[in-house]
Amino acid sequence: MTVTAVLKEEHRAIERMLAVMETAAQRLEAGEEVRPGLFREAVDFVRNFADKNHHGKEEDNLFPRLEERGVPKEGGPLGMMLHEHDLGRGFIQSIDDAIEAYEGGDEASGRVIAENIGSFTRLLAEHIWKEENVLFQMADQVLSEDDQQDLAERFERVDAEVSGPVVLKGYIDLLERVEQEING
Repeated sequence: MTVTAVLKEEHRAIERMLAVMETAAQRLEAGEEVRPGLFREAVDFVRNFADKNHHGKEEDNLFPRLEERGVPKEGGPLGMMLHEHDLGRGFIQSIDDAIEAYEGGDEASGRVIAENIGSFTRLLAEHIWKEENVLFQMADQVLSEDDQQDLAERFERVDAEVSGPVVLKGYIDLLERVEQEING
């Protein structure tokens, strides 16, 4: 399996959480109550599974290797991907900042959560599309078999050191729980 295939597989889990978040935001916008813990769990999933683990593989391993192989960072696809990672972190921080007030019954904070979820999920949907249809195709062309092997080993170290298999499984379990909750 190529390293881009590993990242695409992780994208599928991230997209599932985005769908949960979108549904929760739609319910907020419709004036329905959503368990505040669901938002906390979504933020935790995004920060740890999507950002620390997945984006960590990209930012600390794949992107630098692609830059070494001639894919431009400044003014190129790598710089754009890094910028979008940072934008996403800002939306997640805004959601996190509003959760406590939402728990306390502040309706305005529910709107802040819903708006930031909308912005985050649109950003990530477009971001994933660009990675899979542009950047990863470039990666598959410029990375040698040795690069693929080395990056695969580095990805395994990220999984082991940043999260660990038990933690990663816990995030997939969390994803399944919130999917069940939001979909009834």
